[in-house]
Amino acid sequence: MVRRWLAALTAVAAAGWAWMPADARADDPDFLSFGAGYFDVNRQKDQGGEFRLEYRSDYKLWHFKPFVDVAGATGGHGFIGAGILLDIYFGRRFVVTPSFAPQFYFGGNDDLDLDYPLEFRSQIEFAYRFDDWSRLGLAVSHYSNAGLGDTNPGTEALTVYYSVPFGKLFGK
Repeated sequence: MVRRWLAALTAVAAAGWAWMPADARADDPDFLSFGAGYFDVNRQKDQGGEFRLEYRSDYKLWHFKPFVDVAGATGGHGFIGAGILLDIYFGRRFVVTPSFAPQFYFGGNDDLDLDYPLEFRSQIEFAYRFDDWSRLGLAVSHYSNAGLGDTNPGTEALTVYYSVPFGKLFGK
């Protein structure tokens, strides 16, 4: 259910990219994004906190941007990954960002083990962009091993992000 919902939202957001104003998407900087949220929000086998740190590049390959991330959940789950994202603007203030990233997974416990060292994170984020280009957003994500393991328990997370232009952190 959640996977279908994420796929539908991503398709709608990608379709909307064509009509967004060019000035809204121009010159967006690279970001350092800090996330904190609720891990295993849907299945609730090992619910707890999740914390993320992401570097989102301003480099564009067609319309996609690369990013790298590291995340950990309070139940001992860890993720390191890299993927692509697409920023879709609705005016100058609102940004929808679907993303996809393979993740190296480690940890787990008796309550929830995602069962394979390769997980795939699909996510959609809804954010507000401030005058200084920083963003405050809410994201829903899904982790899945895509059936590569013996089981595919998967899990979801609900995360609040604050994204700061990378240059702003170093006084640029």
